[in-house]
Amino acid sequence: MTQELIDLKKSILEGRYVDALAIVDELEGMSKQAILRNIQAYLRILLIYLIKNQVEQRLTSSWANSIRNSIREIKSLNIKDNKKYYYINLGEWESLIEEEVIEDAIADASDEVMNGVYNQFQLSEIVDRKQIIQTALKFLALTYSYSAKELPAVSAENLTQLSGGEDWKAGRR
Repeated sequence: MTQELIDLKKSILEGRYVDALAIVDELEGMSKQAILRNIQAYLRILLIYLIKNQVEQRLTSSWANSIRNSIREIKSLNIKDNKKYYYINLGEWESLIEEEVIEDAIADASDEVMNGVYNQFQLSEIVDRKQIIQTALKFLALTYSYSAKELPAVSAENLTQLSGGEDWKAGRR
């Protein structure tokens, strides 16, 4: 990016505004890709803990925190600076999860689910992808409906609906 900024400054100083605008477009594209990569990273974390919850049929405080933090970070990253538009619209999540994230999440979760007893191929056979995706979509939808201030409490309430969620809420293990 440093070279792009040097080229941008040079283009402006030389009056080559078309070149300067092309560099600005390139920088905007690079920024958008970085944001999308960060969103996908938090989405993968969300899916890993939903997978763990589904397979192990329990919810720990640590897992709940990871899910809640992932949702909060996705909300923060997904809204553009103008606070009116999103990088990923509500209707685009399902295809993103199916096409780019779920398989990596399953592979990563294989190290953690049941202390690594399943490899990624075995875990892939066990996981109900449709249920994981629907649960993730439910949490992601919250990011469009609730403010950053409201989101943690609403997320926590939704966590109680997961397997073991009532025990987690009651402080039982």
